[in-house]
Amino acid sequence: MKKYKIAFIGAGNVATHLSNELKKCGHEMVQVYSRTEESAKQLADSLHTTFTTSTETITKEADIYIVALKDSAVDQVLSKIGFGDKLLVHCSGSLPMSVLSQYAKNYGVFYPLQTFSKNRKVDFKQIPIFVEASSSENLNILEELANELSESVTILNSEKRKSLHIAAVFACNFANHCYAMAAKYLETKDLQFEILRPLIMETAQKVQELHPKDAQTGPAIRFDENIIKSHLSELKEMSDLQELYNSNSKSIFEHHQEKQ
Repeated sequence: MKKYKIAFIGAGNVATHLSNELKKCGHEMVQVYSRTEESAKQLADSLHTTFTTSTETITKEADIYIVALKDSAVDQVLSKIGFGDKLLVHCSGSLPMSVLSQYAKNYGVFYPLQTFSKNRKVDFKQIPIFVEASSSENLNILEELANELSESVTILNSEKRKSLHIAAVFACNFANHCYAMAAKYLETKDLQFEILRPLIMETAQKVQELHPKDAQTGPAIRFDENIIKSHLSELKEMSDLQELYNSNSKSIFEHHQEKQ
């Protein structure tokens, strides 16, 4: 497969993992851009390449520019760069591909569906990657790149990708927030979050075999008012947890009243 010169616009979690994986596959990382020197230099050093904090000095030598910025920063940064006929790609779950059309002739999406933290290793072979592009030629390039990294590559349009991202927020971000709230509560009782780890693991493993609706347990599914009221009373000094507990309990019960 052809090896590309790739520049990263962004140096956060996604950029860190994706750039290092692409480098392992033999592609050349020619530059990292970030608005903060610390993050740009840290990633560039790990890739043995150069960095910049100025859009004016972003390299013209890359074949592919991969944008891994928060959605609200994309327009602000890209509007200051000229890409010509180079391939411009973003990694966002929610941004439509069309946002790139005003900045480049060739553009697309390269979306790995996973939660990334800089210092935690992930197995890219197991990460689903979703691609979309402005032409068949560009799509072929992105599919080839994705297939180098992952065993699960799918062409997906912007509308379905956004739906997938919404579902991922529920499955990952909201679930993790519940872990954080559980830890917050346990700390007030001088108990360690580690106690919950086996429960969390079994909950995650169970939905590998069962539909989540079939895996649901607990007082809310049967709306056990005595337990729920007792728990809500216990949480009266922590209004944020009390509100979350109450709304989730209602949602669980109502969901299980619906017909399959």
